[in-house]
Amino acid sequence: MTDRNELEYFHIGGSFGGNQDWFLEPTMHFGGCGAAAACDASICLAMYQGKSGMIPFVPEELTRRVYVSFAMKMKPYLSPRWSGINTLEIFMEGFSRYMDDAGVDGVAMKGFSGSGEEAAAEKIIARQIDAGIPIPYLVLYHRDPALKDFRWHWFLLTGYEKKKDVFSVKTATYGEARWFPLHQLWDTGYEEKGGMILLSVE
Repeated sequence: MTDRNELEYFHIGGSFGGNQDWFLEPTMHFGGCGAAAACDASICLAMYQGKSGMIPFVPEELTRRVYVSFAMKMKPYLSPRWSGINTLEIFMEGFSRYMDDAGVDGVAMKGFSGSGEEAAAEKIIARQIDAGIPIPYLVLYHRDPALKDFRWHWFLLTGYEKKKDVFSVKTATYGEARWFPLHQLWDTGYEEKGGMILLSVE
């Protein structure tokens, strides 16, 4: 038996969501993943959750150029730094300030640490996706070479599948969708953990 759900998600040309590689400004190109994740989450909330104030354009105008411009507007709130946006609290503080300045209300968030129980994470992910809400996700160090592109990186979860005893998640980053068993992401092998941002819409 398979339990599966995937969010409706935006495309920009052939890109699945936005792409950090489009950023020309050097610090954003190499360290703009937090801002990119916030932009992608904002676009989803605007397009599919009725929170149009999350983005400074109408969805029909979304192009690669518009996306890059939006990311530069997000940069002051989630600015690249030498240590990266390496805690859930830094992300939530910056994203909250962006929403306050944009005049957005009715969107709340809380963190779920990567040191939490994996079984609890499964239930939370399914609940969020079933509610139509993407999940900003942070990986810090990770021992798995297959996840080298996800080390010290923010991205979104946009779907899940439970097939037999394996719970997998759909990731969105660098303009691509990829599936991983949650255990592969969750079991980093390091004491310092990332985690998830749980958004809710009133």
